[in-house]
Amino acid sequence: MPLATEPVFDPPFVVTEPMLQVAPVVFNAPHSGRDYPPEFVAASQLDALELRRSEDAFVDLLTAPAVSLGAPLLHACFPRAFLDLNREPWELDPEMFSAPLPAWANTRSPRVAGGLGTIPRVVAEGRPIWRERLPPEAALHRIDTLYKPYHRALRRLLSRTQRQFGVAVLVDCHSMPSTSTPRRLGGTPDIVLGDRYGSSCAPAIMDSLEQGFVDAGYRVTRNAPYAGGFITEHYGAPLAGRHAVQIEINRSLYMDEQRIEPGPGWAAFSRNLLGVFAGFLPMLTASLPTQRLAAE
Repeated sequence: MPLATEPVFDPPFVVTEPMLQVAPVVFNAPHSGRDYPPEFVAASQLDALELRRSEDAFVDLLTAPAVSLGAPLLHACFPRAFLDLNREPWELDPEMFSAPLPAWANTRSPRVAGGLGTIPRVVAEGRPIWRERLPPEAALHRIDTLYKPYHRALRRLLSRTQRQFGVAVLVDCHSMPSTSTPRRLGGTPDIVLGDRYGSSCAPAIMDSLEQGFVDAGYRVTRNAPYAGGFITEHYGAPLAGRHAVQIEINRSLYMDEQRIEPGPGWAAFSRNLLGVFAGFLPMLTASLPTQRLAAE
C-alpha cells in the first residue's frame, strides 16, 4: 500500500475516564479496534469480515462498564490486522516489505516468524493479509502515528495512577477463539489469566481475579495457552509497584464467532464480568501500600 493511501483513524484510540478514579487500576483493550477504512480493505486480499478474525471483538464494550467502578479504560480503534500494539515497536517481517528495513528492526522473533509481528502478515488460520509488499515507510508511519501515541497514553495513565495510589495495576483485556486448545488437551478454558509465569504481577492479584471468575462459575487456567504478551511483560514490574495481568476471554461465552456478532450469552457474561471486577478492585485498595502488594 503506497504511503499516500495510508488510512487515517480518527480517533486512533479512546480513553474513557471515570468521574473520579478510586481504584489503582487501568483497563486496556488493545486488540478490539473495529475501524476498517476502505483503503485498508482494498490493500488486503481479505474482506472486512475475514480481517476481523484476528480482532478481540467487542472486548472494549465488555470492559467499558468497569469504568463506573472508578478506573479508566484505554482501547484502540484501529484493528489489530493493521497494527498490533501487543508487540515490540519494531517486530517486522522483512519479507513483507519492498525495500530493506532499518537495522534496528527485530526481524527474527518467533512472532515475526509466525506472521504476527507489529504489522501482521496473516490473520487467524494463517491467511495472508496483503496484496502487495509494503514500503518500509508505511511501517515507520504506523509506528510513529499509532503505536507510539497509544503507548504514551498507556504510560501516562499508569504513571498518574501510581502517583495517586502508590501502585498501578494494568488489566490487559483480550479474547481467544473457542478452539485455542485442542479438545484432546481439555479444550479451551473460559478464562486464561497471564502473568508471565509469576513475573508481571503480585500473586494476590492473580489469586483475587482467579477466585472471582471461579466463583462466577468459569473454568480458569493460568499462563496456558497464553502467558501474556509484550504489554504484560513490558509494563509489569511488581517490585517497582507496577503490576500487569492479561485476561483472555473465550469468545464463545459472549459472541457468535462466525458472524462476529454479540451472541446469546452476552448479557450474562457482561454482568458476571462486571461482578468480578467489582470484587477485584476493593481488594487492591485494601492491599495498599505498594510494599505489601510487591511482597505478597
